[in-house]
Amino acid sequence: MKKPFKLIIVVLLLLGVSAALLTMYIQNHSVPIMEPKGLIAMKERDLIYTSAILMLLVVIPVIIITIVFAWKYREQNERAKHAPDWEHNNIAECCWWGVPVVIVAILAVITFRTCFELDPYKPLEHEKNPIEIQVVALDWKWLFIYPEYGIASVNFFQIPEKTPIKFAITSDAPMNSFWIPALGSQIYAMPAMRTELNLIANEVGSFRGASSNISGKGFAGMYFTVKSSTDEEFERWVSSVKQSSKTLGWDEYNKLAEPSEYHPAVSYILTQPDLFDQIMNKYYPPQK
Repeated sequence: MKKPFKLIIVVLLLLGVSAALLTMYIQNHSVPIMEPKGLIAMKERDLIYTSAILMLLVVIPVIIITIVFAWKYREQNERAKHAPDWEHNNIAECCWWGVPVVIVAILAVITFRTCFELDPYKPLEHEKNPIEIQVVALDWKWLFIYPEYGIASVNFFQIPEKTPIKFAITSDAPMNSFWIPALGSQIYAMPAMRTELNLIANEVGSFRGASSNISGKGFAGMYFTVKSSTDEEFERWVSSVKQSSKTLGWDEYNKLAEPSEYHPAVSYILTQPDLFDQIMNKYYPPQK
């Protein structure tokens, strides 16, 4: 067997094995981005699929042509036409310039449209009123405040299914990133700044959330659980938290904000309704 042919066989085998291993991994492991549980996550998954397919329209032919050309014009093939003065072909020019231009144009239109459709600040249109949850990134844990219900929790929060959730996000630690892969977009959490994110869970279940921005030695343990439940179960959870013996005011918050790793899930009765605003205001100079 000739050397070029052996090389082609090896490359094809490696590609085949890689594709098989990737397929086996996806079949045996949960990939939340590809298994969306919320409206926004579903639209983002469809966008990933659409973009990948459009790009493969270029990538796959290029790989095939590369292998064909390498085989056809190998050194040992004396029948291959040698044309050192060839420099232009209208059909070829149209293909390698026209096809990418069309694909880029399609991607540009899709990107422009989805930038507005998936704007994290854009409220979700729904028959139910949204629930506001204020999120504070700490070292190395997440604080969730429910201003409407007067409760708070750490590294865990519960939401009713099919109900819009409006997140107001800030940080009282180095810059971080709030992300729930099964529900949708990630967005940065920064001190003295308020970012917003609107999500919704289409079904009941427990979803993993995490920081997607390295923020120090405790970063690996900076994850949390989101539980989507029925409206009745959510109300029962709120009522149970209101029976908690733990309270969260400014003094308790300052203790909670001290760096800690793998902090357990804890619930509180909120005794300072403007806690979120106070956390943000601590970074502003005092007013004269």
